[in-house]
Amino acid sequence: MGPEGETHFLGFTKTEKYELPLVAMSFGSKDPAAPVLGLFGGVHGLERIGAQVVLAMMKSFAELLQWDSLTRSVLGQIRIVFFPMVNPIGMLEVRRSNPNGVDLMRNSPTLGENISKHSFVGGQTLSPKLPWFRGYEKMENESQALVDFCKAQFFQSKAVITVDFHSGFGIQDRLWFPYAKTKRPFPHLPEMMALTQNLDRTYPNHFYKVEPQALNYTTHGDLWDFLYDEFCAQNTGTYLPLCLEMGSWMWIKKNPLQLFSRLGPFNPIKPHRHKRILRRHMTLFDYLLKATVSHQTWSGLNPEQKNKFQERANQHWYPTLSQENS
Repeated sequence: MGPEGETHFLGFTKTEKYELPLVAMSFGSKDPAAPVLGLFGGVHGLERIGAQVVLAMMKSFAELLQWDSLTRSVLGQIRIVFFPMVNPIGMLEVRRSNPNGVDLMRNSPTLGENISKHSFVGGQTLSPKLPWFRGYEKMENESQALVDFCKAQFFQSKAVITVDFHSGFGIQDRLWFPYAKTKRPFPHLPEMMALTQNLDRTYPNHFYKVEPQALNYTTHGDLWDFLYDEFCAQNTGTYLPLCLEMGSWMWIKKNPLQLFSRLGPFNPIKPHRHKRILRRHMTLFDYLLKATVSHQTWSGLNPEQKNKFQERANQHWYPTLSQENS
């Protein structure tokens, strides 16, 4: 993959039958303060398309490094990290959870606001035999590997964007930003509005709905809420953790027979549709790469710009809050 790439072995996930490594890649600057773009997938084993999209992006990027001088030149300024398969045994065994029955996206210590302790979709601690199990007061190997890798790669960085790729919700591709734990705005809302405005103006025909995750549902234990709060406690830089929730109900609408397959609600089954999804998000990758290089346009806002973007964000995403403050 070229001299710029480094492989990171982050530990193992295992059952009595399998033991699989947790593997990530990084490319580019070794400067701890360098801006970082991180792409993650495969947190839920049923959502294979997320891991496949991240792998497709990594392969295209690695190929560009072989011949594209522009791509090679930006790596002196930024770092790009890929962790495409956070839950490999979940994928192997065709299950959402990890080998211990834990939903990794409910597994951090973060508690949601105004959510029942035994909320099902929001995360429950009753039994690993039930969906959305949070675990028993510890982070699983896969969750801890993800957290440790992120802390090592970008907790000293001045500007960070991460994208976690998921599927299984809605009929439209959504770019979600924090929080999952509360419906209140997160601290970097002005920067999120600036990044979104650049996306809308550069690609006015893009198909993403950019919104707070909590507009749809709130949860306990979100890994990215946990990492975001930990980052902000240690760093004065800007971190925007995004979740790309691919609208898999579109695929079911076009091919209802998918509902009879365990993977059908979460993945494109038809070969031509699967291939289309693998190339569908390449424009987003290209945009985020450029946004990481030119991070000052969203991470370096002065007080006047912050106030302007905060007001726009409140009006756009939190109209009720905006009315209360007016």
